[in-house]
Amino acid sequence: MVIAYDCRHNSDTLAKVVADVFSANGIKVYLFSELRPTPELSFAVRHLNCHAGIVLTASHNPPEYNGYKVYWQDGGQLVPPQDEEVITIIENLEYSDINFEANESLIEYIDKVIDEAFWKSTIENASFNTPQNAKDNLKIVYTSLHGTSIKSIPSVLTNAGYKHLHIVPEQEVPDGNFPTVKSPNPEEPEALTMALALAEKTNADIVVGTDPDSDRLGVAVRNLEGKMILLNGNQTMVIMTGFLLEQWKRAGKLTGTEFVGSTIVSTPMMQELASGYGIECKVGLTGFKWIAKFIKDFPNQQFIGGGEESFGYMVGDAVRDKDAVAAILLVCEIAAQAKAAGSSLYNELLNLYVDYGLYKEYLISITKKGIEGANEIKQMMLDLRENPLKEINGQRVVCVEDYQSSKALDLMSNVTYDIKIPKSDVLIYYVEDGSKICARPSGTEPKIKFYFSVNSELPSIEKYASVEQELDTKIKNIITEMNLF
Repeated sequence: MVIAYDCRHNSDTLAKVVADVFSANGIKVYLFSELRPTPELSFAVRHLNCHAGIVLTASHNPPEYNGYKVYWQDGGQLVPPQDEEVITIIENLEYSDINFEANESLIEYIDKVIDEAFWKSTIENASFNTPQNAKDNLKIVYTSLHGTSIKSIPSVLTNAGYKHLHIVPEQEVPDGNFPTVKSPNPEEPEALTMALALAEKTNADIVVGTDPDSDRLGVAVRNLEGKMILLNGNQTMVIMTGFLLEQWKRAGKLTGTEFVGSTIVSTPMMQELASGYGIECKVGLTGFKWIAKFIKDFPNQQFIGGGEESFGYMVGDAVRDKDAVAAILLVCEIAAQAKAAGSSLYNELLNLYVDYGLYKEYLISITKKGIEGANEIKQMMLDLRENPLKEINGQRVVCVEDYQSSKALDLMSNVTYDIKIPKSDVLIYYVEDGSKICARPSGTEPKIKFYFSVNSELPSIEKYASVEQELDTKIKNIITEMNLF
């Protein structure tokens, strides 16, 4: 068993309690001596040939939260039926049979050796022959948002050859109170305010930031007018996937058996990219454990990369969870190569839109606290199921997928077919014009989330602003019609 923990209150104490209990019951434990990123824990499970791994973390949630993630021997988080089997064992335990007195001889502290192996693996997986002069010319601003990535990202970027790295000093020290932000989540624009200010002072090309356990990343780049703008999770995953596919193609490594991974609430542009390179995009439920499961379930297919809209990405299969360490190195590689070629990371995104269509996504999260709120969320999902929308923004609904019943209804042919993805409380509407609307209660917070995706052809980069405005209007019309506020 290998155990890691983040910067949250009592994470270190709780990690030692976990180590004590396992060792007391005759199980060998590798325990990180200090806080470490979650992706390093995933890497360590396989590197140390462990049966399982645990990390004490609450990821990007507020300071009062803490939690416990469990990983299996493939380095991915537990998935059904293993998770249910573990819970069944716990529920049937006689606690008098459990030993709690630590066997210190079975606890081995780990740090530098695993760190260096993790950094080396990251650089091997996420570097793509970027010339040193291109790296020298890229100015990076980075923030750990008081979290664990400070233990890895500066070392990885430096060892990979990037010299101009500016770290936000006020957010550099790990602190479970997260004193400089309302929420330590790079999905929230406010979280990167200090980093954006430092970017203006240093004339940086790119801003990168992570959540406290370093599985999510936020990215900001300069647009065509030179203004620093935040990218969303769908945009960053599209940029990274497009770059990886092109690198594999140029290296002559694409055989058609490779695949990329995504989720049912993420941008459909991932499927378009995969199709353009003649490979498969496997789509699963929300959460990286499902992308990791693809790697385990399809050993004869090579995994290239994958992501989800909630600011997570995974490069290759050395880590089996979303990994901001490798993703940040990769996005810096893309930015450095683009700048050296007289382009920019933002310009590369627009080129992808011209080639594959402009996809615009928007997320609405509605918080409903307490038992009453939970009942409201249930009712909202029930209404969408029992009174399905037939038309949205003047366009016919052509298909409805209900992941709770594992059934989909094609409204054009009135044919029902099975969904071969595990059950989940998710409902997706597909509209005649290519729009997609998804409703899903959050699994960890008192929220219901609505995901909107619309798309259109983009004739040229010069037309980007006008086409984007049309898509923004379409999203607003759909939201208004659904009466979500």
